[in-house]
Amino acid sequence: MRIGVPKEIKVHEYRVGMTPASVREAVVNGHEVVVQKDAGTAIGLFDEAYEQAGAKIAASAEEVFAEADMIVKVKEPQPSETKMLRDGQILFTYLHLAADPDQTQALIDSGCVAIAYETVTDRRGGLPLLAPMSEVAGRMSIQAGAHCLEMEQGGRGQLLGGVPGVPAAKVVVLGGGVAGTNAARMAMGLEAHVTVIDINLHRLYELDLQFGPMLNTIFGTVQSIEEHVLGADLVIGAVLVPGAAAPKLVTEEMVRKMKRGSVLVDISIDQGGCFETSKATTHADPTFIKHDVVHYCVANMPGAVARTSTFALNNATLPFTLALANKGYRKALQDDPHLLAGLNVHQGELTYRAVAEATGHRFMEPAKAVAA
Repeated sequence: MRIGVPKEIKVHEYRVGMTPASVREAVVNGHEVVVQKDAGTAIGLFDEAYEQAGAKIAASAEEVFAEADMIVKVKEPQPSETKMLRDGQILFTYLHLAADPDQTQALIDSGCVAIAYETVTDRRGGLPLLAPMSEVAGRMSIQAGAHCLEMEQGGRGQLLGGVPGVPAAKVVVLGGGVAGTNAARMAMGLEAHVTVIDINLHRLYELDLQFGPMLNTIFGTVQSIEEHVLGADLVIGAVLVPGAAAPKLVTEEMVRKMKRGSVLVDISIDQGGCFETSKATTHADPTFIKHDVVHYCVANMPGAVARTSTFALNNATLPFTLALANKGYRKALQDDPHLLAGLNVHQGELTYRAVAEATGHRFMEPAKAVAA
């Protein structure tokens, strides 16, 4: 199979779909890899390293898309990229379609086979290709939130961990999954007062065992969310419903009542965000202020630490990339129900139920689509 790796074109996105080491693995397995010129240069992965690994360097994205049987990316294809996709071509990347009806329609119209990193599952019910970036985003959310609390950023001028004689900030994390756990861990490391709110009692029990009295765990209800959000200095939105739009847990009315200069960081923004006042931002202009509350809603947070993120992502995606290339997508999906869960669009049909419900498209069972 010929695998194509284009340069990412989303604003301030420097990650790359395959590292030279991943390319070498693909080449050893008998495949060809075409990498766009300077795809990894920004993070120190130079064209020479890709060539030494056995890749061909292409001058443009058009050349990569035209030659490849499978496109391996990081972020969802931008409009100029969806136009280059063709019938039967495999696209393996993050998609986050539930919050993006335009991209959903473009992928359906292209006739491609779109497999989303974020809905691939594992035997434990986890999301192994989303987890590495959730770890990064969770840890980054505290860095970003602490910065946004500074006066120059519009914040209330509070140091997250306080100092002797001055109270530390109150941090509330909505969601106790991978992103939320990593956010809580970082916030506790900076000596903030941290509360995690979740509706999964078993997960709250696990967090209580893991962190003990350093962490406050609360069952999520409208009442408990409102009470803790209104008292918070920093709120991290880390809620995930796999493949579906994120629930709006913090209403605009709650935001109006928050402390002046408090901060909201919405990790869930890729799936539409879990705060009613959220709107996607970029690393070029990451924040906005509404109702005197600073909002940080960057849709590709891990892109700010692109080198770390690229290697972490490749560690997780490489086995699946090789399975798709070695077996062909139909056999790979039929052999692995966890990879099949990643199939979102198949040659004009929408094959992920939560996305279909969110976007109003007809749903086709993925197994049926692959068998057709």
